[in-house]
Order: sequence, then structure tokens, then C-alpha cells
Amino acid sequence: MSIFSNIFGGGEKSGASSNKNTNINWILLNALEQLETIKEQSKTESIFIFKHSTRCGISRMVIKQFENLFEESHQKIKVYYLDLLSYRNVSDEVGYTFQVQHQSPQLLIIKNGVCVYHASHYDITQTELSRFL
Repeated sequence: MSIFSNIFGGGEKSGASSNKNTNINWILLNALEQLETIKEQSKTESIFIFKHSTRCGISRMVIKQFENLFEESHQKIKVYYLDLLSYRNVSDEVGYTFQVQHQSPQLLIIKNGVCVYHASHYDITQTELSRFL
């Protein structure tokens, strides 16, 4: 069973899961309308978007390492998961809306409606999460 079957399986209403093996409460990003929600939420807190390619070995390794960055104190961070192969239109709009060139895997951090930080590939694993709390 894949990591994302574990994360998004089980039929939960929001598409997010509380996977016991991680301190991330993933939120599935699968609709263009959610970008407005993200911009609104980012007015009061930092919002993370993780763009993932389910066919990429590097992306699989990086997402596991990214999950390991999250400590118990990070559980309240909103982290949106975007399967960019299944939701290409959403991925394209994320790049356009937040003025970031497409990469995969990619982490964007949104604050006050704009991308204040982005990283791709193994640079994601060097992100100091506490900077954005």
C-alpha cells in the first residue's frame, strides 16, 4: 500500500487524514476554488503546499523526509497535498497564482496571499519549518 493510500484512504470527508506515522495533517488540494481558501487562510497563518509527482522516485523520497521534519509542535500547520499528475490544472494555477515556476517535488509557503518561500527537490528537506510559524 502506498503512502498516499494511507494518507488519503479511508473515505474521510475532508480528504485529509491523521496518519499515525506523521505529525502532518494533510489536506488534499484538488480544486481551483481551494486556492482562494488558501489565500484567505494565509492572512492569519502560514499555509504550506506540497506538490508531488506520484511517478517520481525523488518525489517519493523527499516527501518521506519532509514528513520527518514535522514535530508534534507542527501539527497545526495546514499542509495541502497536490498530486500534480491527477490535478494538472490545479498545479498550473498554483504556479500562476503564486508566481512560482513549476518544479516537482515542490514546497510553497503562502503568507498574506503570496508565496514567501519555495523550494524543490532535496532543498525541501532543508526547510526550517519554525521560521514560518
